[in-house]
Amino acid sequence: MNADIKWLDNPEVFRVNQIDAHSDHAYYLNYTDLEQKNNGLTQTLNGCWDFCFSANAKERPVNFYEENFDVSEFDKIMVPGHIEMAGYDKIRYINTMYPWEGKKYRRGAYSLENAGDGAGMFSEADYNPVGSYVTRFDLSENLRGKRVHICFEGVEQAMYVWLNGKFVGYAEDSFTPSEFDLTPYIREKSNVLAVEVHKMSTAAFLEDQDFFRFFGIFRNVTLKAIPDTHVQDMWIHPVLNKDNESGVITVDVKVSAVKEGTKSAKFVLADKAGNKMLQEEITLADVAGMSEGSMKVEVDKVIPWDNHNPYLYSTYIELYESGQLVEVVPYKVGFRRLEIIDKVMHLNGKRLILVGVNRHEWSAKTGRVIGVEEMISDMNCIKRNNINAVRTCHYPDQIPWYYMCDEEGIYLMSETNLESHGSFQKLGAIEPSCNVPGSIPEWREAVIDRARNNFETFKNHTSLLFWSLGNESYAGDDIEAMNKYFKDKNDGRLVHYESSYYNRAYEDTISDMESRMYATPADVEDYLTNSAKKPYILCEFMHDMGNSMGGLGSYMKLIDKYDIYQGGFIWDFIDQAILVKDEVTGKEVLRYGGDFEDRPADYEFSANGIVFADRREKPAMQEVRYYYGRYI
Repeated sequence: MNADIKWLDNPEVFRVNQIDAHSDHAYYLNYTDLEQKNNGLTQTLNGCWDFCFSANAKERPVNFYEENFDVSEFDKIMVPGHIEMAGYDKIRYINTMYPWEGKKYRRGAYSLENAGDGAGMFSEADYNPVGSYVTRFDLSENLRGKRVHICFEGVEQAMYVWLNGKFVGYAEDSFTPSEFDLTPYIREKSNVLAVEVHKMSTAAFLEDQDFFRFFGIFRNVTLKAIPDTHVQDMWIHPVLNKDNESGVITVDVKVSAVKEGTKSAKFVLADKAGNKMLQEEITLADVAGMSEGSMKVEVDKVIPWDNHNPYLYSTYIELYESGQLVEVVPYKVGFRRLEIIDKVMHLNGKRLILVGVNRHEWSAKTGRVIGVEEMISDMNCIKRNNINAVRTCHYPDQIPWYYMCDEEGIYLMSETNLESHGSFQKLGAIEPSCNVPGSIPEWREAVIDRARNNFETFKNHTSLLFWSLGNESYAGDDIEAMNKYFKDKNDGRLVHYESSYYNRAYEDTISDMESRMYATPADVEDYLTNSAKKPYILCEFMHDMGNSMGGLGSYMKLIDKYDIYQGGFIWDFIDQAILVKDEVTGKEVLRYGGDFEDRPADYEFSANGIVFADRREKPAMQEVRYYYGRYI
């Protein structure tokens, strides 16, 4: 198969040759490697790459992926990183509008009678920047002779991948891992990897989030050696029983193998002290080219997981080939039970109260390119200020964040990478005549795929209590289909989506809870006292811009007054601002939307965090710490 530039225009093409989304587990060849934290089966490709910037697809170096293509005139760029932060294109912050508004008339393919199929919309645009990346590498010794995958953890917004001149694949979902099989094309030395990233594709209609509009390879790029016999996917699903003392654990595994032989698997559960509580065989059977197996077992005595005591058990899946151990997969999980009783959400039999915050991934120096140090800083801030819940707005976060929340007992709402705000809300008015995805069949699979990527990647995380279908995308049959996807998984979590408020025809089919943004305390109380149908949360409230947060106490009183009101998530955690050197004073200053001569722009509307962009706490944090502390 050859790459086709027209995929950029087609909402029905959003992944080509990608490996199916799967669990985010680590794996080791044996327990010695596990104990030494020595995976040895991965190789980072982060670092300095050759790079060429083009204003549009017509001007890009079309054949740059060929092995002998001369890149001596290319620039250098760091991966991961945003192309704009490296000095190309324009830094731009927008809230609700699409970035082309006022400059170019665009409506999503099939969204209006005269919208057409979108042919040429992005592939032939005069402005749709392209980043052409090239890196060369030798394969590490430990990866040689094995199957090799490449994992891009985050690329905005559409990318084509080639290895050694051969087309590998295409992907669009910017905030979940995109993985490809390099095995047919890779060699031990002198590999040439080429990645072409387009700033906009049909995905632009689905990724209209309130943030700086960047593009490029902005998360890690990693090669992964796949052992001959390998746990390709697993789902460890523990549930706390009604007695709050015992539990049930279900395990599903999918095993891939390159050669025939007797394969078997074993599941091990151990407590924090390392004491083995059970060991169970998992019977494997061939299913569509994979070996699959399941088991379910009762556990007599368990410690429940919650915010106060995030107790995690160690689990291991041991994989055997002809009786020999060939792979060990570790994962930590907790036992908990989430349910709605009399229209009130309960965790482990107790009313659940969410004193939460929305959190963008952000660094004043590097934008959405953040590392573990920033995550640790954010977690420490969250814990010391009595915050117990985080909504990942408005996309899935990096994988390490989910593990941190498991360990620290932070309740997560994992939001699917979807926001089409500009397609249904104009200047504050609800006008969904050209809404996507809406009920348009040609957009349905793209958004279901985003839900699938979210679920399959993070399904094993105990801290994850809620799936969110996305943010501010109105409502229709396509989002209803996303909800059905999550519901069919029957994983015990609840599904959230706020825009049922805008379209009550879908009220009962796209969210387990009534969710609002910025309703006044009087509005909240009006719902609660007038035939409320569901638990109520504010997925965004307080909007901490300027001298805000003074009204927090009015909302908190409602938690005490009405069981059905269960809290919410402050908008938001951190200011989005960029640290630059002032041209006049020479001092480093924080600059916001509009400060980069960007138009359209929403100016300082990105400054609504309870911490500044450099992670200093704002005075408003005192209100958060005081009021939230009453419920921790």
